[in-house]
Amino acid sequence: MELLGIDIGGSGMKGALVNAETGEMVTERFRVPTPEGRKPEDMAQVIKQIVDHFEYEGPVGCGFPTIVKNGICKAPGNLDKSWVGVNIDELFTAATGHEFTVLNDADAAGYASMNYGIGKGKQGLVIMITVGTGLGSGAFYNGELLSNFELGQIPYKDYKKIELYAASSAKEREGLTIEKWAKRFNKFLKYVELIVAPDLIIVGGGISKKWDKYGHLIDIETDVVQAELMNHAGIIGAAIASLKEHHHGHLS
Repeated sequence: MELLGIDIGGSGMKGALVNAETGEMVTERFRVPTPEGRKPEDMAQVIKQIVDHFEYEGPVGCGFPTIVKNGICKAPGNLDKSWVGVNIDELFTAATGHEFTVLNDADAAGYASMNYGIGKGKQGLVIMITVGTGLGSGAFYNGELLSNFELGQIPYKDYKKIELYAASSAKEREGLTIEKWAKRFNKFLKYVELIVAPDLIIVGGGISKKWDKYGHLIDIETDVVQAELMNHAGIIGAAIASLKEHHHGHLS
């Protein structure tokens, strides 16, 4: 069975067909730049363009770069402020005629890991942390998504939120060595451990490729593992979310 997954970012909107059994992309990724104003109607037209490109029939899964609750955008993130309060599922369905399941992009990446990667079959509370410009987090309990865990938003010291202190962008911005950055990231993980007491933490995002350079500096009690290097985790996870949505009713 092939499913269409779409990953929306501030700079690009990308889609591909995914094999639901293996979690592998079965087409080339099709990418369209995100329209300049990042407004709902313009972006909905790009979504239609992506769906039409694949001549696809069926439900679509879509990762969205901000908080999504019951299909509704709750914060603008890096998009236009007019997104707040928009029912994204309904907007994209109206534009394309396809049923949509829209979820937070970090949650979508977590789905990829939990269904096809290192998180497969893991029980208990699993937290996926994606390290990039910010710190994204996805929470899963016995394989079921608990949506919109925004652990990177915790205020810390003089930083408005801890992701400004401990994401990859802080390493670049403040010129930190990987060791200095890893100490900050470890501090963030200590807070995650203290606040939600997970059974397993999976670390993904670009910097996870350098795990061998800093993994030994992570010294919390919880097991911390490197995510598999899925460059297209957002697309893959969004596609599988559309399937789960069909079986379970609505994602919260």
